[in-house]
Amino acid sequence: MATTTTTTDTAAAAAATQLQLMWLASPALPVGGFSYSEGLEAAVEAGLVHDEASAAAWLADQLPLVLARSDAATLAKACTAWATHDEPAARALNDWVSQTRETAELRLQTEQMGRSLLEWLKNGPHAADPRLPQLAAMPPAPTWPVAFALAATLAGATPRDALLAFAWGWAENLAQAAMKAVPLGQAAAQRMLTQLAAHIPAAIDTALSTPSDARQAFAPGLAILSARHETQYSRLFRS
Repeated sequence: MATTTTTTDTAAAAAATQLQLMWLASPALPVGGFSYSEGLEAAVEAGLVHDEASAAAWLADQLPLVLARSDAATLAKACTAWATHDEPAARALNDWVSQTRETAELRLQTEQMGRSLLEWLKNGPHAADPRLPQLAAMPPAPTWPVAFALAATLAGATPRDALLAFAWGWAENLAQAAMKAVPLGQAAAQRMLTQLAAHIPAAIDTALSTPSDARQAFAPGLAILSARHETQYSRLFRS
């Protein structure tokens, strides 16, 4: 009987964690991810993205060149920091994210989404966790990957599972952004997500294996487009 109970409890805990990660990855999470295109709208304006194939190629490049080497690599380290209650390490990671945003709108995005996720966590079952005020005190604001790492840690997720949810949420948000900005139909967006899903595991492996001194956010082409987007005459998105 004890073995059966233990197995049932373990299965229930695993299911609860999986559901929490699905929740965190969902575009319905009230952190405002839907309002950002992360340079995609500027790429459309510049003529670099103009149909399904070019949008798919843009996102397939952005996944390993930008997300995996920067925010995902940060999240991997932040999960370990939060799990071990290493607030100085988490704060150093948060500082790195703030300092490496190459444009004002990219910094606005990570800080706004980080603050919004913190507020969401404050209203959840882990509101009394001492790590929440630590996150809130990080200047100038909690950043998105560091806040997401805490949310995933509180859910009981492993770093790999947290990264899977993080990358999938990124992919789904940008597929929806492509639908509006290019524009594309829903079937095209689903085909892009199929392609991205095939590349996400390798990107996660890169993020998990990236040492702290190799983490980087150097994407000059994206930075130029983002800077231009800040003064773009007509736009739907905040980045």
